[in-house]
Amino acid sequence: MTLSGEFIAFMGLALVAIIGGVLLLNLTKVVHMVVALIFTFVAIAGIYVVLSAEFVAAVQVLIYSGAITIIMLFGIMLTKHDDEGETTTGKWRKIFIFLGVMGFAVAVYIGIYDFNVVQVPTDLHVDNTLKIGEALYSKWVIPFELTSVLLLVALVGSIVLAKKEKKGDGKE
Repeated sequence: MTLSGEFIAFMGLALVAIIGGVLLLNLTKVVHMVVALIFTFVAIAGIYVVLSAEFVAAVQVLIYSGAITIIMLFGIMLTKHDDEGETTTGKWRKIFIFLGVMGFAVAVYIGIYDFNVVQVPTDLHVDNTLKIGEALYSKWVIPFELTSVLLLVALVGSIVLAKKEKKGDGKE
């Protein structure tokens, strides 16, 4: 196996994505968690660039790193949550979780170590933005528009739920 620039870039971006995901799960402050999530999203966008999917990488940065993260922050800020304190987990539970994660990593490594993929010349990366646009606005235009309506309804619903008054205020 030769160390090419693509392989090194992929491994670096994959490492950043994994570290961002682990930090997202282990950090306690919400803003720090969102920053870790942004690192993960941007690293995944970099992996898309390595795979010659520039349009998907741009959408990843615009939609996930931008819009979804902002919606998550608004949702966190608009909801009323009282943090009573974090429950502590036992030492044995952490050991079992670590062993489970390591077992999964070993299983994945064994599964893909000698996996041979036949390389076939293809022109998938040629004009991929044009091909995606043609498919999206011809064959998939109805699901695309329904998804935008669904996201709008979810946003309005979250605002309505966040604006409800507390019980006992007399303004129910």
